[in-house]
Amino acid sequence: MSDASKGLSLYNTLTRTKDDFVPIDPLNVRMYVCGPTVYDFAHIGNARPVIVFDVLFRLLRHLYGESHVTYVRNITDVDDKINARALRDFGDKIASGKLSLNEAIRRVTEKTADQYHKDVATLGCLEPTVEPRATEFVEPRADGKADMITLILRLIERGHAYVAAGEVLFDTASMPDYGQLSKRNLDEQQAGARIAVDAHKKNPGDFVLWKLSSPEEPGWDGPWGRGRPGWHIECSAMSAAYLGEVFDIHGGGLDLIFPHHENEIAQSRCAHGTDVMANVWMHNGFLQVEGQKMSKSLGNFYSIHELLETETFGGRKWPGEVLRLAMLMTHYREPIDFSVRKLEEAENTLRKWKRAADLAPTAALQLPAEVVEALSDDLATYAAFQRLTQLASEALDAGGGDNAAAASLKAALAFLGFDVGTAKVDEAAIAKAIAKRLELIGAKNWAEADRIRDELLAQGVQLKDGKDPITGERITTWEVKR
Repeated sequence: MSDASKGLSLYNTLTRTKDDFVPIDPLNVRMYVCGPTVYDFAHIGNARPVIVFDVLFRLLRHLYGESHVTYVRNITDVDDKINARALRDFGDKIASGKLSLNEAIRRVTEKTADQYHKDVATLGCLEPTVEPRATEFVEPRADGKADMITLILRLIERGHAYVAAGEVLFDTASMPDYGQLSKRNLDEQQAGARIAVDAHKKNPGDFVLWKLSSPEEPGWDGPWGRGRPGWHIECSAMSAAYLGEVFDIHGGGLDLIFPHHENEIAQSRCAHGTDVMANVWMHNGFLQVEGQKMSKSLGNFYSIHELLETETFGGRKWPGEVLRLAMLMTHYREPIDFSVRKLEEAENTLRKWKRAADLAPTAALQLPAEVVEALSDDLATYAAFQRLTQLASEALDAGGGDNAAAASLKAALAFLGFDVGTAKVDEAAIAKAIAKRLELIGAKNWAEADRIRDELLAQGVQLKDGKDPITGERITTWEVKR
């Protein structure tokens, strides 16, 4: 096992403090992160927690050993939005009896889940240790793992849930310290986004654990009639199934603190009789696009797939590792402005790092201690990247041969999830830039022409101006500068 005494500290949303991380069991460090609801392709906001907690997963494996970390990231494949998408895409076949609603739902979720896996792999993310699907944990299981119906029955038995109007609801008033994560008391509670405030609730903040399904909706035969689980109970069951009643770290986006994570805590603690659900709660900050909240109405809503495969953002496709670096350049707890300028900055930085890493000898690579120390301070990626930039400069100055800086840089890039193969040169992009520069020179716009030359040089591409020996026309050649 790797040395785990280097002082990992993490900010805990539950306590609002940054504390030393002490795992419950150093031989089995356990982390749960809320995954996607697969009714549509994952958007760029969904990419941020996947990337952030992938870095934490890598760091935990380094500190405690690969076989001593269990990372669970779920897939939500039962949801009202999924039902609506199935009816939209397969309504005619469902109406004609050629396809059942459950079959249509499976088709929707299989397609979107497959695309999600491809997208996050392109972003350089490792697969989680386990990736449970919500539909597999509704009913009691043959293997005895936790399930939603059993958890709901236990909550009713312990006086924390009640049946009303065919629904099962969690009684928020039965939990005196409900609201610790979001720091809201019961008087301030509002019902969650998926729950209507109905007269049959004892308190407005009571939330659904089980709701009845109409014949047109998917459902399971539960003790309270044919129905389906509420949103929050899904993660309580899946986390308990693989990580136990209390585990080390629970992660997700800031938008999940209330109501989702608050209600997860309530269900799990009251069902199991524990003081906590997870010891550390971590949340990444919000994402904006070009200074505005991302929304379809503003026309700035982008899926990961669109950014990778189409020219809808900034007029070009973006490599997955550029998206990854752009996400990590801002500390995970801070809001991030996702912009073309940020992607261009990430691309230029990554290109320099790769040129330098390409000078590394073939000998075994050693991960720099400074990078591990920076990440161990609540994932301080900015400080880690500063060290990478220093190593890149040292490596480029040293050149070929026994280049220790290049070797350290290459090890750090691999550790952080970046491809450390030979630096790639986009010849088409260079040719386009040269043509534009020659056009600017013809127009005597020297400042802009020099800007393009300097930008290419910063990317490691050196231009050489000359004349065609036959035509006498100005020509420009280029070479990659080591």
